[in-house]
Amino acid sequence: MFHLFLGLPGTAADLDKRKLIFGKNFIPPKKPKTFIQLVWEALQDVTLIILEIAAIISLGLSFYHPPGEGNEACATASGGAEDEGEAEAGWIEGAAILLSVICVVLVTAFNDWSKEKQFRGLQSRIEQEQKFTVVRDAQVIQIPVAELVVGDIAQIKYGDLLPADGVLIQGNDLKIDESSLTGESDQVRKSVEKDPMLLSGTHVMEGSGRMVVTAVGVNSQTGIIFTLLGAGEEEEKKDKKGKMQDGNMENNQNKAKQQDGAAAMEMQPLKSAEGGEGDDKDKRKANMHKKEKSVLQGKLTKLAVQIGKAGLVMSAITVIILVLYFTIENFVISKKPWLPECTPIYVQYFVKFFIIGVTVLVVAVPEGLPLAVTISLAYSVKKMMKDNNLVRHLDACETMGNATAICSDKTGTLTTNRMTVVQAYIGDVHYKEIPDPDSIGAKTLDLLVHALAINSAYTTNVLPPEKEGGLPRQVGNKTECGLLGFVLDLKQNYQTVREQMPEEKLYKVYTFNSVRKSMSTVTKMPDDSFRMYSKGASEIVLKKCSKILNATGESRVFRPRDRDEMVKKVIEPMACDGLRTICVAYRDFPSSPEPDWENENDILSDLTCICVVGIEDPVRPEVPEAIRKCQRAGITVRMVTGDNINTARAIAIKCGIIHPGEDFLCIEGKEFNRRIRNEKGEIEQERIDKIWPKLRVLARSSPTDKHTLVKGIIDSTQVEQRQVVAVTGDGTNDGPALKKADVGFAMGIAGTDVAKEASDIILTDDNFSSIVKAVMWGRNVYDSISKFLQFQLTVNVVAVIVAFTGACITQDSPLKAVQMLWVNLIMDTFASLALATEPPTESLLLRKPYGRNKPLISRTMMKNILGHAVYQLTLIFTLLFVGEKMFEIDSGRNAPLHSPPSEHYTIIFNTFVMMQLFNEINARKIHGERNVFDGIFRNPIFCTIVLGTFAVQIVIVQFGGKPFSCSPLELDQWMWCVFIGLGELVWGQIIATIPTSRLKFLKEAGGLTLKEEVHEEEMNEDVEEIDHAERELRRGQILWFRGLNRIQTQIRVVKAFRSSLYEGLEKPESRTSIHNFMTHPEFRIEDSQPHIPLIDDAELEEDPALKQNPSPPSSLNKNNSAIDSGINLTTDTSKSATSSSPGSPIHSLETSL
Repeated sequence: MFHLFLGLPGTAADLDKRKLIFGKNFIPPKKPKTFIQLVWEALQDVTLIILEIAAIISLGLSFYHPPGEGNEACATASGGAEDEGEAEAGWIEGAAILLSVICVVLVTAFNDWSKEKQFRGLQSRIEQEQKFTVVRDAQVIQIPVAELVVGDIAQIKYGDLLPADGVLIQGNDLKIDESSLTGESDQVRKSVEKDPMLLSGTHVMEGSGRMVVTAVGVNSQTGIIFTLLGAGEEEEKKDKKGKMQDGNMENNQNKAKQQDGAAAMEMQPLKSAEGGEGDDKDKRKANMHKKEKSVLQGKLTKLAVQIGKAGLVMSAITVIILVLYFTIENFVISKKPWLPECTPIYVQYFVKFFIIGVTVLVVAVPEGLPLAVTISLAYSVKKMMKDNNLVRHLDACETMGNATAICSDKTGTLTTNRMTVVQAYIGDVHYKEIPDPDSIGAKTLDLLVHALAINSAYTTNVLPPEKEGGLPRQVGNKTECGLLGFVLDLKQNYQTVREQMPEEKLYKVYTFNSVRKSMSTVTKMPDDSFRMYSKGASEIVLKKCSKILNATGESRVFRPRDRDEMVKKVIEPMACDGLRTICVAYRDFPSSPEPDWENENDILSDLTCICVVGIEDPVRPEVPEAIRKCQRAGITVRMVTGDNINTARAIAIKCGIIHPGEDFLCIEGKEFNRRIRNEKGEIEQERIDKIWPKLRVLARSSPTDKHTLVKGIIDSTQVEQRQVVAVTGDGTNDGPALKKADVGFAMGIAGTDVAKEASDIILTDDNFSSIVKAVMWGRNVYDSISKFLQFQLTVNVVAVIVAFTGACITQDSPLKAVQMLWVNLIMDTFASLALATEPPTESLLLRKPYGRNKPLISRTMMKNILGHAVYQLTLIFTLLFVGEKMFEIDSGRNAPLHSPPSEHYTIIFNTFVMMQLFNEINARKIHGERNVFDGIFRNPIFCTIVLGTFAVQIVIVQFGGKPFSCSPLELDQWMWCVFIGLGELVWGQIIATIPTSRLKFLKEAGGLTLKEEVHEEEMNEDVEEIDHAERELRRGQILWFRGLNRIQTQIRVVKAFRSSLYEGLEKPESRTSIHNFMTHPEFRIEDSQPHIPLIDDAELEEDPALKQNPSPPSSLNKNNSAIDSGINLTTDTSKSATSSSPGSPIHSLETSL
């Protein structure tokens, strides 16, 4: 049917038939919640339920005409007869309350529904982006995962998340992480002979290969688990809130699904094919996401609860006062008897009081808060798509606004990831540009071409440009693309070599991983002997070389001192130009006896160096500017890279991460590990605390170093605010660091599926400047919420006080239940829409991050809220008590139970709404800016809502009549209402003039824990002063140390030779003399010692004795001698000290500038 390496013919008929018989590679999503379900959920709100009950009771009573109705003896709350017609209209109030409840519910449900729809759209977009490489008709093509069919030959490589089940037909060093299915975290080795089954939903952690797809979609391993879960869910409908959800969330492969409450804020993991029993780790993650609200939600929930409690107390007091007033006036003062036939009338009064109480509560509780957050986040997420940020977890967007540190990869994020070879060292000549093919010996050239063509993933290719004059397209691993490009530049063709030696004929492949830092391929020669090609980081591969090819292509001996020479003359100059250096080497093995391929240390030694190349990866043009913005916004950018320290430092200077003359650290992973671990080799937080504040570049770092650094910064208690760390990553091994970070950014183009899975935001263009956009949006979300709060709380304070005092003084709230609900609707729902959709501005990047403990309501906002409340209350009470005289109308106070609405109270209601409308414009600025109209036309939603609300208000007042308790107003009365409203804007300017610093009595609210932040700044200032003073003193000391350091290096070299004789059993005493001298207090250098660039940093850092170290000198010596004698965790003790342990002479040469 198909040839193993040609793949399927790929004709439409064949593919359709396969899809028909074996199914599509698509797992049907769980049905979204219907609109009705969402409405039902919105109805669960406690305050709404109370209102509904009150309204129903009110309705019931209005239709019930008690026999004692005409009885004069029955008490009334306040005088005034009732018209018959008015009594008939008693039901309107209850109906109006019900109607407004329905409105609120529909709006909420609609918002949820559109949000859900958005997530699904986003999810399908994520899905379409996942491509997989298959062979069809002998062509290697990339197809969307959903297009895979049974029988396809798929190429799998490091970092893939397998989209279907299959059988391995050819593999190199393949290791799979099956923890998502089995819960075992160990990587499973797969090979054609031993264990060829590959299951969907597992991750390729190492190696590459090809598989035949055997099951797709619902029939694949993930699909089966998912269907089981789905079936389980049907049976356990009642148990829906139970454990099924987390599992389902994991398994709802690639479909967004909204869960209850907080989980609605969380988006589906990308292609999460996890599930099954052993899914504990991921289950915990899903659960954690549900339980652990984001910082902002935590603050809001706390605030809402506080406000709710206050509202509850106020409403209870209101009801009690009303009831007491009524009973005391009627039964105590007037001494009226309680007549049984009058009971229904009394009940009606009590229901009215209860409704007033509930209204106070409704207005007090800001239901708009969760809505505002959701709208703001959903809006931001939608807009961030345009800025190349694909947000997978909603709260990540807001966390980003608080970020204080970004740990970024170098390759692809800060640089363009278009690798090109620009320098080479071949046959004893250092070429500063691509050499002419004729100037290289034929033998060397042939070896070089074979080494590069065969010893690279066959999925890596350099294709001709898509349009004329463009750059060639690089497919696959970019470093390898650079090397293949070098072959093409030498006018050679790598494809012909690959055709002679197809992938399945390769004898053994040691794939690249972060431990080896090199890749080797063994091929069988025609005479049955073996040849192994190797390439990798130059300092690592060169250590394993014992020969090197000369100009004629003959090999000559390559001694350690030649190597040191080469490091100094070739590798360091290349690295200082910011080039990544790669060494290409080979080794021949005899046919018998066949070497033991599993013993890597023996195989990867005694190599012959062919050449060393310098690969340039230019810095993206927009990155320096983006980094400058970050630094201005108070965010520290750190570079974590696997590159050589000199390359890293050169790139960091180009990007502006470090500036010459500043006090910063650039260290290698090895040195970093040595500094943060104690004698037992355990990581100590206080040691990390000494390093991270100054660390800017961590070079030659492993993924675990990245994780350690991120964890160390997050757990640090050195600074008052807990650091919020964002991390970028693209490799499979970056997963832990991405998960640990507060916000993980995965690369959309270069990133592996595993990295995307662990991330919160995917950068669709792999560009660092998109991270700056994310920061802007994050801060904008925070500000939008604060704007809404400032507005909402002003409304709440005023409405509650008005309802409360009004009820207590006049037995009737000046603002009726229905009016309150309308205010609630416009204020909550629409204002949250209007204020939450403000677009971000560059000015957001001019301030420092807020930090996690900063209260939501700052002093300035508190000043605004209370200031505006004072203005509004003054005017409303003026209108309430003397309004009828000012406008020469009937007083609305003390009206009987079902009296018609009065103009007086209508004016109060109208003025109240007008003031809110104009205050909404004031609320657009929260940092005390004067120009509140700034950029108002950039936000069409805002303008529409303000004008729309105004129009509806006119309709309500003029035609609302009985349900809204409104009576139509004259034009001049309208003018007055609008005029008083406009006064808000003027008043806002007055408030802005009052300096906040004077108002010490104002408390902030809505923080998670409130700490005065003043101390911190004062402390910082003190530290600064010390620094400058001591700097001058230290200069002399440093020169002094430099001399000592030189002596020490020489002692070390002597020791290194000695240690090879002693087999690493060095006696610690030999060093005490100079060390005791070193640790003498007067010469101890503090950690904060500024690095003056002209001094050899690397050597200063080299010696731990120079550092502040609380342990006694003797232990130091032991420690050092152990390091120096080459006893290193990774290298064999049997090797002499020239192995790569820090402290050996070659090491200090490598790191020295």
